[in-house]
Amino acid sequence: MTAGTAPPQFRTIPEHQKLSEIERMLRFHPSEVSNPEVLSRDAVGRYNQQGFLAPLEVFSPTEADGQRAYFDELLDRVTAAGGNSYSISTAHLKYGRVYDLLSHPRIVAYVKDILGENVVGWGSHYFCKMPGDGKKVHWHQDSSYWPLSVSKTVTVWLAIDDSDTGNGCLRVIPGSHLQGHLTYRLTEDCPDAVLNQEVENAEQFGRPVDLILRAGQISMHSDLLLHGSEPNMSTRRRCGLTLRYCTADVRAGMDWNLKGVLVSGQDPSGHWANPPRPETD
Repeated sequence: MTAGTAPPQFRTIPEHQKLSEIERMLRFHPSEVSNPEVLSRDAVGRYNQQGFLAPLEVFSPTEADGQRAYFDELLDRVTAAGGNSYSISTAHLKYGRVYDLLSHPRIVAYVKDILGENVVGWGSHYFCKMPGDGKKVHWHQDSSYWPLSVSKTVTVWLAIDDSDTGNGCLRVIPGSHLQGHLTYRLTEDCPDAVLNQEVENAEQFGRPVDLILRAGQISMHSDLLLHGSEPNMSTRRRCGLTLRYCTADVRAGMDWNLKGVLVSGQDPSGHWANPPRPETD
């Protein structure tokens, strides 16, 4: 699809990809929040137009230092058990302090201003590029990976370390979320790829923007926004925690509803499992 063409209203993911047996509506659903509490109305409008917001203030430098110290200890534990800096995924179901971040009122307040009152947090994954690790996140859309019925997920990217162009910060293509679901290729043949999908020639949809964040700040982006990051070739680490939120009316396949924590409002259908805080940490 080229820029300026109408996005598709529906697209069913081919069965061989085994994402879900449910039909998926992969188009952008703009925020309908008219009276945001922490964002301005202009900011909500920018999110609808550009597909992201950044930077947003959440934690003070002292609080950010505490988050970094916690992650340092957690990474030591995980690597000692045979994991690596990218393997701390669905962390809110394992670690109480990550559950606390997923449900943190300052973060949830921003998300509610985009998604509305009824919000489920279902994902938490540390993306930690160690100094000089050389791995790249190719241009991709999050929604391609997820067995969710509707594209109504907002990703919060919480900077654990300062994140800039020197250590491989997040990059986005503003407005690309309005193109609908885009064709991608698999990247199993790329040893430096963090993820296994790439939307080729992504920059035809716009000029990339680097999201420079201080530790403790967040960005927010739509699940259809093209984004990625360059390798970290510096001597500094670059870690961010992705927190995923959707509206409670979204349906999940492959038992992903078991991951969902109700962080605001109600889930009248009871589709999301709403697991309790783990006792770890």
